This record gives sequence, C-alpha cells and structure tokens, in this order.
Amino acid sequence: MTGPVHAALAPVEVGGVPLRNRVFVPGHTTNFGHDNRPTSRHADYHAERARGGAGLIITEAIRVHPTSAGRHISLGCFDDASIPAYAEIADAVHAGGAAIFAQIMHAGRQANGDATRTAAWSASALPWATGAHVPHAMSTRDIATVVTAFGAAAARMSRAGYDGLEVHAGHGHLLQQFLSPATNLRTDSYGGDADGRLRLTREVLTAVREAAPELPVGLRVSADEFLPGGLEPADVLEIVGTLREEFPLAFVHVSHSAYHGSWSLATQMADMSFGHAPFRHHAGMFRRGLPGLPVLAVCRLDSVEEAAELITGGEADLVGLARPHIADPHLVRKAAEGRSHETRSCVACNQGCIGRVELNLPISCVVNPEVGAERVWSGVHSGAPSSGSVLVVGGGPAGLEAALSAHRAGRRVTLVEAADRLGGQVALAARVPGRERLGLLTAELERDVLAAGITVQTGVRADAELVREAGADDVVLATGSVPVRRELPGGPPVLDTWQAVEAVCGEAPVPPVVVIRDDCGSWAAASLAEAYARRGARVHLVSPSASYSAQVTTYSRLALTRRFTELGVRVHLLRALDTSGADGVLLTDPISGGTERLPGVGVVVDAGAASAADVLLHELADVARVHVAGDANAPRTALEAVYEGRVAGAVHSAHSDPQPVLLALSR
Repeated sequence: MTGPVHAALAPVEVGGVPLRNRVFVPGHTTNFGHDNRPTSRHADYHAERARGGAGLIITEAIRVHPTSAGRHISLGCFDDASIPAYAEIADAVHAGGAAIFAQIMHAGRQANGDATRTAAWSASALPWATGAHVPHAMSTRDIATVVTAFGAAAARMSRAGYDGLEVHAGHGHLLQQFLSPATNLRTDSYGGDADGRLRLTREVLTAVREAAPELPVGLRVSADEFLPGGLEPADVLEIVGTLREEFPLAFVHVSHSAYHGSWSLATQMADMSFGHAPFRHHAGMFRRGLPGLPVLAVCRLDSVEEAAELITGGEADLVGLARPHIADPHLVRKAAEGRSHETRSCVACNQGCIGRVELNLPISCVVNPEVGAERVWSGVHSGAPSSGSVLVVGGGPAGLEAALSAHRAGRRVTLVEAADRLGGQVALAARVPGRERLGLLTAELERDVLAAGITVQTGVRADAELVREAGADDVVLATGSVPVRRELPGGPPVLDTWQAVEAVCGEAPVPPVVVIRDDCGSWAAASLAEAYARRGARVHLVSPSASYSAQVTTYSRLALTRRFTELGVRVHLLRALDTSGADGVLLTDPISGGTERLPGVGVVVDAGAASAADVLLHELADVARVHVAGDANAPRTALEAVYEGRVAGAVHSAHSDPQPVLLALSR
C-alpha cells in the first residue's frame, strides 16, 4: 500500500500482539450495558468496526468495583459471572480480524451514587463540579479494596480472551485524582509529595501484572489537566517515565483533560470549534521523551490520512479514531481499498455520541443512524430488493438520506427540492463561522446521491398536483421547517434565524448591539451569538429559562462558555423580552418583576421554536403511502432528520409491513 495512508496501514506489534495496521478504536462510552454487563449490542457494534478494518479495539471503561458503577448501563467486571459476556465481544472482534484490549478503571469522584445509592470515592473530599456530590475521601482499607478489584478485573479479562489491558490513569478518573496535586490533598502515604501521589497507581499496576502476567499492560494518561495547580505535560511525562522503569509498560495512550466542570472537560471531547488535531503535540512529546515506548495518539483526528500524517511525522506509533469510527465503521477498509472518497465523515458535533451519553441514552450518530442497532439494520439491508418508485420531496438531510436509502433498497427514486441547491438548513447553518464542518453531512449525502444516479430536480417546488402526477408508489415528505419571527411593535427590527445567517455572513456591517432571543437553548442561537460577537457587535443572549444553551451538551457548552467570555457575550437568564422604544428592549425578571432596559439595540434575532412545513402532508391526506421525515414531522435536529430519512427510505417505503423492523429498532 502506497500513498498518503500507507503509514497508518502498516502492521505493528504492541506488547507482542501483532496488529494488522496502526489505526485503533479508542475506548468510548456507548451506554449499551445492562446490569453493568455487556450486551449483544456491544458485540455487534465492535464486530462491525473489526470487519471495517481497525487494527485494534480498546473497550470502553470497564469499572472494577461497584463504587465506580454510577449507572447500570455502564460496564463493570465485579464477578466471574460477567466473563461470558465479555468473551462474546472478544470472539466477535477476533472473528473480524482485529485485536482487542480491555480498558479497566475506577471513575472516582464523578461516579455519583444517585442510581446505586453509594458515595463516590476519591483521594480527597473535593467535588468535580459546582453542585456535584462531595465524594468520600478513601481510607487505606478502601484503597486496598480498589487495588484488589483491579487485579480481579485483569484476571477476568484474561479468562475472557482479551489480548491486552489498558489501565486508565487519565481523564480525571480515580488514579488521576490521586496523581494530581489539584485533587489529592492527602497527608498520608498516598498523598503529600509526587511519590506518595504515585503510590496507588504503582499498587494497581503491580496487582494487574500479578493477576494477568501473560497480558501486555499499557497506561492511558492525560498529558495536561488544564487546571490551576494540576498536572502539566512535564509532570505526566515524568510519571510515565518513572513507571516505565518499574513496570514493563506495553504502551502509553496519551490523551488530556480532567473530568472537571470547566473548559478542561470540553477538551476531552473536542468538538468542531477546536479545529483539526488540537492536541497532537502531546503525543509527539511523549514519543520523543520516551523512546522505544509505543505511543498512542487520540482526539479530533478525523481520518486515516490524518492518522498517517502523525505516524509519518514521528508523533505517534498508533492513532485512535473514535468518533470517526462511530460515523463510518468501515473507514479503514475504504482507505486500504483506495475508497477514502466514499467515507462518511464525523462532523464533530457531539450530538449523537457524547450528547446522548450525557442523557443516559445509548449512543447514536448524526451521520450513522445504525449505531447500536447493527444487527437489526443488517437484516434490513440483507432482505430481497424491493421494486417500485419513490418520490422524495425535500433535499435537506432527511430527504437526501431517504433518497439514498430507498435507492439502496432497490427503488427507483426521484428527489425534488424547491431551492436551487441541496442541503437544506444544515447547509445554511454550515455557513456560520465555526460551524463549517456541519456541511460535510449534506455534502457527502449529496455526493452519494449523485453517484448513485438518483434523479434530482432542484428549483422545483412540489405541490399536491405535482405529487399526484408523479404517480410514485411511495412519497417521502422531507419538507423541513420554517423559523419563527415574532415582531416587536414599535421596537427594533427582528430577524429570524435564516435572515440572521444571511446578515452575519454577509459583507454589510452588523449593528453595534444585537439581542438574541433564545427560547430553545439551541446551537442556532449560540452560534449566531458567537458569530455576531466576532464581527464586533455587543451581543446579549436572552433566555426565559434558568440555563443557557440547554440543548448543547455540557462537553461543548463548557468550551462555548469560554468563547462567550472572551468575546464579551452577555447572557441574561430567566428574562422575558419586550420592546422599549425603537432602539431598546426591556428585560423582565418573572420572579421579582424587576426590569432592565437594553438601549441602542440595532436588531433582535428570534431563535424561538420553528414550525413544521407540513402543509403538503395535509393536502395529500387521500394518498395512501406518504411518509414524513425530519423537521416536517416536528422541528428537531439533524440527528432525528437523518435517522427518520433512513427509516423512511429503507423501511417505510421498502416494506409492506414495516412494524416488525420499527419495533426492533425501538428496542
């Protein structure tokens, strides 16, 4: 294999384990568990990525003790009864040609006990965020319990057939809580100086090595905590260097951040606002500082080509692609076969992955709605091709996905779009600075639709007459939604979100003062606030709720908070908005009744709830097989639009009785 990807596809050995290439799937939470054990969904999920060409898969965090469980959907390894479920995953991954390492960990203070009614354990009684539970400061007996639990988990993973182990000492979990002077305030032998803070990790590695001496053991670390008084790269490099002298470490997996309610946590799941590979320098520092020790790099590395770039540049030996593998489980195989141009890219939106984890839901993906339901979708795709014709109305993400899915199911598809270009609201949102990567979603869908030879008609506004004359066997309505614009009589002019994008992305000057009326807490309001502020406006974000940008996952909102601070965006919570003269708005506190006038307002952007563009649906009440997808169903996000588009094209329009499939997907 030659070309830009050859370095990433070259074989390598890690701890004596041969790997077919240098691209791995790093551990990431899926929320597929039940009773803290893996399910068949895990086996199906990882098997798909093994078949897709990954060289190594590292499991999500396997908690070694019930005090780290947090929720029943997390994974634990608390007794021997869990071994068969883990063995099922290992067997599935091996059948796909990949190796599998088990990541073992204790979450420490962020494993709150709401679900388990247990206290979180930590080095010291310091909560991870304002308002979080105060953890229990572990006794030496508690520490001995955890050390024993790490050894027991290692032995169980060996019996389950895993090829290696990764001890998680990063991301602000328990071992890092002991290692860091920011979280370890102890004065006993497990605290004090750097050597004392290192003691627990030493004892854990000793227990793991003794329990599973035949397995290679690596360490995952956070190179930088990004916390005042916390661990910095030089500190962590020294820690790993010391441990390497004492233990035969097979590798070091270099990440960053601490699980802390600040910007640090945002870096752990860096979204599109961070840009490409913002933390690659950490891996390079460890590779230079610890020659001969394999270094694994991770975070916002988006493609096999980018992985090869790090390897060729001597910054890493292996590169982890987590979210890219969620979006396209076959990206490595496509690269090896010279088909990288067919890859579906992760857009780094954090919406279907960590955003759903935060809600205690199984992960999904805006780009790949089959995540976590691989077995069900495999059955859908392996069925006999259907016949007949499908008319798709609307060329946004739901319509494009519906057209492509119906075509793959064997249908003859025509797509009509009223605008002169495809992409819908996602293409519009991608014009806003900082949100450009969203455009990959619809651009790649359009690429695949055109490559499939699907008939596409732009600049055609479908009405009921056109639909009836088309005579299609099935009709998919993906007509989207329209934004709200509530006027302020006698007050400043009001723009809806579509108009605001045109204004802020245009060349005309923006008003000196802009108010964003944010009823929904969406990215639409947040990204427009940021865009106007970057153009020099003084921005006021006004929300009637007690929190801002509530629909944005915490992992992204913590980074957004820093940018708002740097840009001087002022946020007004629990405030109702009304007019106060031609250039002013009045903010009212609904609790106290107090008011504040904002003068000199040049424009108000209304980011309230949109309305479904469903007029055509009601005009086609007499047409039997009409299916609705995306915002035309109800205004939501691209996550639901792509999912419903795939269901409409591959299930509703291709099956005479879709209910069994829909029931299976709902479960």
